[in-house]
Amino acid sequence: MTTSADRIAALGGSTVQHGPQSNRVYLMHLDPGDCPQIVDVLDDMARHRGYTKVFAKVPACETRWFLRRGYREEAVVPGFFAGREDGVFLGKFLCPRRREPADPAALAGVVRAARAKAAAPRRAPALAPGLALAPPGPEHVEVMAGLYSRVFASYPFPIHDPAYLRRALEQGVVFMGAWHDGELVGLASAEPDYAARNAEMTDFAVLPRQRGKALARHLLRALEKDMAGRGVDLFYTIARAASHGMNATFARQGYRFAGTLVNNTHIAGGIESMNVWYRRRS
Repeated sequence: MTTSADRIAALGGSTVQHGPQSNRVYLMHLDPGDCPQIVDVLDDMARHRGYTKVFAKVPACETRWFLRRGYREEAVVPGFFAGREDGVFLGKFLCPRRREPADPAALAGVVRAARAKAAAPRRAPALAPGLALAPPGPEHVEVMAGLYSRVFASYPFPIHDPAYLRRALEQGVVFMGAWHDGELVGLASAEPDYAARNAEMTDFAVLPRQRGKALARHLLRALEKDMAGRGVDLFYTIARAASHGMNATFARQGYRFAGTLVNNTHIAGGIESMNVWYRRRS
């Protein structure tokens, strides 16, 4: 796995991730008090460092500052912020080649296939003998990092680093593991924003020999149950747009397609487009 993960930094009261790996600036959290000046700050950062995309996740009421400066809407999640305000995922491309996905027809086919599977849902099989779900703790960060290193050739966050995973646990990220006779064979996480009452369901990884057993779906359900117990109302994910398996997993679990983030994230060895899916807790 590559180790040149992009880094997280503060811009005023807002939070960004940036770096050469995903070759972008990502506005992860917007403090409305930073508008409108943050739009120029993001553009200047991207141009100064030679990045080819700026990606922003913002409340709908703040999109006007971005749209006026050449951003385009890539995905919308209704009621993303505490059910009161839509969340809008915006992209600005500083290189014409990055604006166009490599194979748009294939990516559209992945979404169609996922929706078709959701229209004819089937129950996930029961966990196979010897498999169990349980959250890992700080004592497991080495094996967690080892699992992620085996599954992903690259990743936008340094999940291959035990120190990063330990900090994530300390900061409230909730992990769920799939264990086979005591060995960690699958892993996923939920990153809650309690003020907005939403959580990103992310970091899904299953060892190849354990695939085909609906482990990702079991992990997702377990994380949803945990988050619901903490007052989270909306679940969402940013999934690899080319992955039939992950898109189908979320569609079968009742998630709705919100849009595609074009050439957005360095994962599994290259920059890929990502799909946003969401589900409101019933």
